[in-house]
Amino acid sequence: MKAILIANPKGGSGKTTLSVNIAGYLASRGHGVALLDLDRQKSASQWLASRTFTLPRIGLLQAEGEKSAAAEWLVIDSPAGLHGKNLDHALKLAHKVIVPVAPSLFDIQASREFLEVLRDEKAVRKGKTFVGVVGMRMAPHTRAATTLEQFISGLDLPVLAYLRETQTYVNAAFEGKSLFDLPKYLAERELEQWAYLLHWLEASQ
Repeated sequence: MKAILIANPKGGSGKTTLSVNIAGYLASRGHGVALLDLDRQKSASQWLASRTFTLPRIGLLQAEGEKSAAAEWLVIDSPAGLHGKNLDHALKLAHKVIVPVAPSLFDIQASREFLEVLRDEKAVRKGKTFVGVVGMRMAPHTRAATTLEQFISGLDLPVLAYLRETQTYVNAAFEGKSLFDLPKYLAERELEQWAYLLHWLEASQ
């Protein structure tokens, strides 16, 4: 089973939005997908509970170590404050790590420190785990995007996407849907922003 860890120690960075949409994408492609919700607020679990049986199925794991026989992919929505031994343990599960970054100087600065920690992890240094960054609620060529790129320069990590702030994510979540469950005309602009991220996600590295 391939595991994707969505992680940032800062709260409000967009971890759950990324987690449920990545899970929704993989399920829409016909993959067996399980979601592990480690966040105390359990927002991803609530999203999944509101998902109807007519949509591509996504399983829910209740605890670390639990396994789903049907799952080819595991998406891990991690809690705020992930560090130390908990981070080490999560990285042992993950083949890929995506770090969402919110558009403020403080979030970007804190995220760089977290990315430096990730870069120095043994699994990352040995090429067993791959790390990418997503700018949340920001567009390319803006001051926030430029600041993010400056802060992560020298870390040799890719920026996978800039995802603009839009009600499309909010409206879809109310129905337990991801972008990939919506008619294309409702999410066409957002889907374009996901293209490189999805290519990176499924690439065998």
